[in-house]
Amino acid sequence: MLEPGNNDELPVIPGKRYFTIGEVSDLCGVKPHVLRYWEQEFPQLKPVKRRGNRRYYQRHDVLVIRQIRSLLYDQGFTIGGARQQLSGENAKQDVNQSQQIIKQIRTELEEILHTLRT
Repeated sequence: MLEPGNNDELPVIPGKRYFTIGEVSDLCGVKPHVLRYWEQEFPQLKPVKRRGNRRYYQRHDVLVIRQIRSLLYDQGFTIGGARQQLSGENAKQDVNQSQQIIKQIRTELEEILHTLRT
């Protein structure tokens, strides 16, 4: 999963159910054509496809993409190595995703509290 230091450079994931490929591209710092390629390379990445073959990503897809990005760009894994790392870390992944979700919820609650105080 993303290291705590890397989370700061990426925007907070909004509380939406579905995200378009453009939104995910902005949230993860990866171009749309790279996301489409990663769908072919990583079986964990399965966005919902609707009318006109449009992709709609869910929150867990965004977290997986951020993890893939971290493995490839920050930690220097190859595609094969990242795929192996992801498949071998399912238990760790669940814990790390939970931690990231908790951190994001806390940040959102702090923002709400700040807004209420002003």
